[in-house]
Amino acid sequence: MAVKVLIPTTLQKFTNAQATLECSANNITELLDSIEDNCPGIKGRLRDEKGEPRRFLNLYVNDEDIRFLEGIQTMLNDGDQVSIVPAVAGG
Repeated sequence: MAVKVLIPTTLQKFTNAQATLECSANNITELLDSIEDNCPGIKGRLRDEKGEPRRFLNLYVNDEDIRFLEGIQTMLNDGDQVSIVPAVAGG
């Protein structure tokens, strides 16, 4: 099943400057595994030492925050779009 992943500019150095990736995955965990397999070096930017998405990253499936769905177990369907959005802070 194909899922479109939107990659933020700050992570595109790991994706050969690609702003989007097509991955096959049944849920967010599998999707992160697929991204890591295809983009060496990106793992440390996406996950912490426990395998959870980093706190400063927000993941959205079709504009829905996974924190309000099933987290990293959120199921994916063919044609879904996943956005990786770095948190922005400042004052």
